Amino acid sequence: MKAEIENGTRRQIKGVDSVHYDGYWIRYYEPPQDTLAAKKHLIDVLTKRLFHHTEAGINTPGEKLDEARAAYEREEEPTRKRVNGAMLAGALFNRATDIFTMVVELEQKGVLISRQNELMKQCGDYFQEALELGKHVHHYSGHEGIDELWGEPLKAFLLPVSDFYDSRYMKIAQAMRDIDRITKQLEQTLCKEPVYATLKPLFRELALEAKTVCETLRKDPVMFELWPHFVAAGEAVLAFAPEATAAKLPRARNDAGKRIIQEAKALIGYLASARVPMTKSAVKFAARCEDYLEQYGKPGRKRSGRAA
Repeated sequence: MKAEIENGTRRQIKGVDSVHYDGYWIRYYEPPQDTLAAKKHLIDVLTKRLFHHTEAGINTPGEKLDEARAAYEREEEPTRKRVNGAMLAGALFNRATDIFTMVVELEQKGVLISRQNELMKQCGDYFQEALELGKHVHHYSGHEGIDELWGEPLKAFLLPVSDFYDSRYMKIAQAMRDIDRITKQLEQTLCKEPVYATLKPLFRELALEAKTVCETLRKDPVMFELWPHFVAAGEAVLAFAPEATAAKLPRARNDAGKRIIQEAKALIGYLASARVPMTKSAVKFAARCEDYLEQYGKPGRKRSGRAA
């Protein structure tokens, strides 16, 4: 039995400085110094990334916080109230980053602000409230809200920078595990059918490229090499056409298989880009695969009274 590798173990893997978390070797980046200026830059990047991955219209300026709160408290219709809650969460995040920017500017002028200062406490409170409202926010695709992303600015505010980086590696490992699970579910659902035999290596290539993109910071120059490989792998999956014997299958079954392929490809793309797990979406995809097998039977087996 192989000895279990401890989380945080560092090693050169294929010439890349890597760190091990939860069964995955992940590209390692040296954290910056733990200063307020470094935290501000980190929070700015995380907040920008947060709004990039969420639905449109919720990046509310911090100075609109009171108006956003009033609208949220006033709204009663559930669907509209959810959107107002998302807009309020956006305003809270932006207000918190506005305050933190001022604190950093004061520090740069020689005015030191302690953690116990009222501004710092207020900043933390805004981040915390925004996190609690994060359940109202959807991914830009319409999928579940990515709660993990909403927690990151608060973690960056509260934790030492090095500890925050450790927490990110854990989330990346979880995202990689979701990618592997989705790939395995697709293979078990479709790839045992002869007509889908050539899909398996295409999806494995997509999963491999997705995990490579997932572990790599967007500012890393190597992304100019990695991203085209990832996009090309995704396009190859979408261009997949079942073997000619697919004509023997009912059209509805072919269409159902195509939808599973498209959904799996999209979900893997979301995971690679967001770099956090999407647990609810992964569970929904697994349920869709189960529904397919329930309706059409296990690969290679016909169900009585139904189209095989």
